[in-house]
Amino acid sequence: AHFYNLSSEMYYFKPNPNPTANLMFMINRLAIAIRICIHFFMFPIGLPSPNPPPPTQEARPAASDVNNDSSITSSKKRKINSSEREDIDSISSSPKTTNYSSSSCTSTSQHIQKKLRFEDSVDFIGLDVKMAEESSASCSSNKMKTVFLAGGVGHHANGLTKTAGSTTFSNSKPGAAKKLVIKNFKEKPKLPENYTHETWQKLKEAVEAIQNSISIKYNLEELYQAVENLCSHKISAKLYKQLQVVCEDHIKAQIDQFREYLFLTLFLKKIDKCWQDHCRQMIMIRSIFLFLDRTYVLQNSMLPSVWDMGLELFRFYIISDMKVQSKTIDGILLLIERERSGETIDRSLLRSLLSMLSDLQIYQDSFEQRFLEETNRLYAAEGQRLMQEREVPDYLHHVNKRLEEEADRVITYLDQSTQKPLIATVEKQLLGEHLTATLQKGLNHLLDENRIQDLCLLYQLFSRVRGGVLLEIWIIHFTMVINPEKDKTMVQELLDFKDKVDHIIHVCFMKNEKFVNAMKEAFETFINKRTNKPAELIAKHVDWKLRAGNKEATDEELEKMLDKIMIIFRFIYECGAAFTSKLEGMFKDMELSKDIMVQFKQCQNLPGNIELTVNILTMGYWPTYVPMEVHLLPEMVRLQEIFKTFYLGKHSGRKLQWQSTLGHCVLKAEFKEGKKELQVSLFQTLVLLMFNEGEEFTLEEIKLATGIEDGELRRTLQSLACGKARVIHKVPKSKDVEDGDKFSCNDDFKHKLFRIKINQIQMKETVEEQASTTERVYQDRQYQIDAAIVRIMKMRKTLSHNLLVSEVYNQLKFPVKPADLKKRIESLIDRDYMERDKENPNQYNYVA
Repeated sequence: AHFYNLSSEMYYFKPNPNPTANLMFMINRLAIAIRICIHFFMFPIGLPSPNPPPPTQEARPAASDVNNDSSITSSKKRKINSSEREDIDSISSSPKTTNYSSSSCTSTSQHIQKKLRFEDSVDFIGLDVKMAEESSASCSSNKMKTVFLAGGVGHHANGLTKTAGSTTFSNSKPGAAKKLVIKNFKEKPKLPENYTHETWQKLKEAVEAIQNSISIKYNLEELYQAVENLCSHKISAKLYKQLQVVCEDHIKAQIDQFREYLFLTLFLKKIDKCWQDHCRQMIMIRSIFLFLDRTYVLQNSMLPSVWDMGLELFRFYIISDMKVQSKTIDGILLLIERERSGETIDRSLLRSLLSMLSDLQIYQDSFEQRFLEETNRLYAAEGQRLMQEREVPDYLHHVNKRLEEEADRVITYLDQSTQKPLIATVEKQLLGEHLTATLQKGLNHLLDENRIQDLCLLYQLFSRVRGGVLLEIWIIHFTMVINPEKDKTMVQELLDFKDKVDHIIHVCFMKNEKFVNAMKEAFETFINKRTNKPAELIAKHVDWKLRAGNKEATDEELEKMLDKIMIIFRFIYECGAAFTSKLEGMFKDMELSKDIMVQFKQCQNLPGNIELTVNILTMGYWPTYVPMEVHLLPEMVRLQEIFKTFYLGKHSGRKLQWQSTLGHCVLKAEFKEGKKELQVSLFQTLVLLMFNEGEEFTLEEIKLATGIEDGELRRTLQSLACGKARVIHKVPKSKDVEDGDKFSCNDDFKHKLFRIKINQIQMKETVEEQASTTERVYQDRQYQIDAAIVRIMKMRKTLSHNLLVSEVYNQLKFPVKPADLKKRIESLIDRDYMERDKENPNQYNYVA
């Protein structure tokens, strides 16, 4: 009985914040337990009961005899402090319980004192105690002593079986350690009569007090101990059933209050209060029956826990009632509908009710399905109505607002499992059903007005559904850019549009690779629909920009413009790899020319005050220019010779040919208004320098002095005398230069700029020149056509005419006329690359 109460005391001790104090407390209780076990062993008192009579006092030796001899250690010989040692008494036998017999012992004392040494601690199975016995009486070392314990051989006392071998210490040396095994009780202590009934009544009163929200008469620890006592004596099943019945009766009585007619909001608050009270009550009940929950219920997998039992009862008797459930779901849906229409509702009430449905595991079946159906119906009608009433930007902002609201509902009171189907429903009804209509109605408008923020929102929303539709409309919009009526401004508009598209893809479409590729494909499609024309217009645009120089743009701006045009060039099929390689060679020439001029200026001391800059152009990379011999000033000729000697000295075997049509100069001029700098071509320079030698010259005199070709000279004089910057006078005044016209210097010339760019007048391209250009393009392409035909025939060996033509069209990226293709086939036959089949003239064979 002492050991039974002691175990309860040790289990329910209140922890001390000091870990050392807790450890010492447990060691102290362990020492007391060992003492009681030894007491049971030495003084059998029979089987204890839960309410045993007070134990009788046994004779004990004096404390002074104990303190000197007793010691307790753990398995590691750990010493116990003095306060613990005082709880352990050395065990000596009394005349009533122990008989002694000794041989040759000189002591006449009635009690033999013994020392006990405990070397092993208590484990979960039993208690092993090692006892070492030494006689305190003066005995000779060669005499033996035998000690017998009371009860005789084979006697049972408190589960301790003492046999002759285990209870008799014979032929042992003084101080030798012996091991005694203390086993469990053969029979467990029995509960007194009516203990089960009285204990259950006590627990039932506590449960009913919790359910009725009144104070409990008993201490919670006492109630917990009562449940543990009942479970320890195999009454767990009966106790679980009794608890279930009490909870069931209480929940049954709650349903009547919900069958009365109540306003919807009041009904929801009442059902929520009932649920909150039920949860609070089951938490308290579970804390009392926790031992039952963690032993009996845990061992029976078919039984629900105390908490789950309460949920099942509430679900079965309250929520599963069709009227209660229907009214609850209707009320929740009505509150959500009001919130969607802009009203303020009690969100905490909604959160609590939906959490109840989720805990009762009826959220998906009873609520979520109906909620999604109502959401689908609401947004389907709203989408149809707003698409007709609002413009695309306003509609997109409304859709984005709705998506944010629904996401907030999921965070606030809806279950997380609802998020995916809910958002998908909103996206389908507000976006998916109106994709094409929205894009056709608003995309062109957004692109034309460059509405960056709205385009970002458009991409963000449509990427939720299907980006393919946006991609298709995106390509269609590009294919509408080219208009043959705008050839004069096409290139510049194309460059501007490309900049805008790049910005939209970078900012609005998050550099989406699909949109980048679609943009490239769209540009290739619409640029190559007009054969040769885009390439021709782009080339003329570049030529015009380069001739204009820095009059309209700085060097940096000009370089950026050329980089953009290079990108456009790559979209043109006829400007393929060969053109790209030539263009790269052009840029390489310009870089090398800069390095050569640095070396030239470092090594040469140039005479006079003329600065010379030379660009070395590789003939294979650049267009063919017709050389024109003009009469240069002696200073210019001298500088040309100096550079020629320098260059050929570094690059032997090369030939230099001066292109006077590409030269330009900067002249310093003095007018009445002041000094100016004139940026002019080489031909314009030769004409202007003549006025240093005379006041007036005729057309024939200028032509003879400069050596410039007649047509080029007339355009040169027209640019100087009839343009915006008229630095010379022409008599008579007219737009064209005629034979016999006279020219003189304009001393009264005025201009707001200090450096003035005077552009050379470009000769208009005639129909014959256009035809000549087209022919040259064909000549350049014929080598690609020949290579494609030979490549196909080498792989196929034998092929019919129609199949060969089809294969060639598939490989070539530029259009070819059937007649031109036939000419190339005949040319290859003449050169023995292929031959006609002797039996079938429409079939060709490859000649290895």
